[in-house]
Amino acid sequence: MNTACVTRARYFSGNKTRALLIVTTLSIGVAVCGCNSGSSKAAAAAAAQPPAPTVVDCVQVVSRRLNITIPLPGELQPYEEVRVFPKVSGFVKWIGVDRGSTVKQGQLLAVLIAPEIVAQKSEAEAKVLSAENQRIAAEAKLAADESSWERLKQAANTPGVISDEELEVAEKAATADRARVVALRNTADAARANLRSAAEMESYLRITAPFDGVVTKRNVHPGALVGPGGSSPTQPSMMRIEQVAHLRLVVAVPEAYVAGIQKGQTIDFTVPAFPGRTFHGTVARLADSIDVSTRTMPVEMDVWNPSLELHSGMFPSILWPVRRTSSTLFVPQSAVGRNMEQNYVVLIRDGKAEPISVKTGAVMDGMTEVFGSLEEGNDVALHATDELRSGTAVSAHMVNADGH
Repeated sequence: MNTACVTRARYFSGNKTRALLIVTTLSIGVAVCGCNSGSSKAAAAAAAQPPAPTVVDCVQVVSRRLNITIPLPGELQPYEEVRVFPKVSGFVKWIGVDRGSTVKQGQLLAVLIAPEIVAQKSEAEAKVLSAENQRIAAEAKLAADESSWERLKQAANTPGVISDEELEVAEKAATADRARVVALRNTADAARANLRSAAEMESYLRITAPFDGVVTKRNVHPGALVGPGGSSPTQPSMMRIEQVAHLRLVVAVPEAYVAGIQKGQTIDFTVPAFPGRTFHGTVARLADSIDVSTRTMPVEMDVWNPSLELHSGMFPSILWPVRRTSSTLFVPQSAVGRNMEQNYVVLIRDGKAEPISVKTGAVMDGMTEVFGSLEEGNDVALHATDELRSGTAVSAHMVNADGH
């Protein structure tokens, strides 16, 4: 065999090998394409099927009457309190009470000295005596002149005995005496009024208690110069008296809790000085106005304190009852979700989730008061989450409010 024949044989042998490789490659490609086509159809079929609904624990919205007790801070104040100032200026001669003294209404507390007031009273007494003496003398002269006039009138009945001029002079003298007597009586009355005023001013030198109470502060001692409270803004009072057997308990009630307050209602409270003990107060006065700066309403309670155990200035903790005038809706606390925009619950209706915006109120027995587009008996998700978006298919699994 020559060289040319050998070359042709190798050529044809190589071409057969290439042909086999090409055929094999095409077969594999066709097979791969067939497999891909089947997988796409299966995926499309799976996508066409609806997703299985999410199983969600649900509870029902319930209607209840709110009835809870919340702690609120308060302050005990004296039922009556007064800073005692004298009505006139003077020096303290005597003072008979001190801090902690129990006093009764009208009890003498202190005595002042004011010589000018005593002198004014003496002068008024002298003017009264002078006016009375002048009145008495004028009344005596009036009686004499009237008597003379009467005698002249009788004598004038005899013609020629008394002239008409003499009779007229006697009559005018009696009339003048009457006017003088009236004037002097008025002067005497004015002098007596001035005396009463001076005597009342002198009585101001005796300081008495305005009501039953306890002296809680004393600022002066014998020899001190004191005066009315308006004479100097920096002048301290002589003493301070408080009525502590009867106290006021003032509590600022938040606006959300002012509904249902009733006068005469008994409220319990505690004080740090007597741990474990509970005291009582009676609602007596309502402000009936909300303080715009604190959004609270002041409420006053009467507290009777005959043993004087409680003291003004204490800060008790009040067990304030919160009531609603009608029933409201409640859901478990976990059923209320919160995000940056709102509080919400997830309403389950017709197998779909529907977030509902709500406002929350008080908490009672693990249940939160809610206000919104809800009704009693609605089903809501026990655990509100952002994953339960509007329209999400769910399968409701009803549970109790405690999750069982």
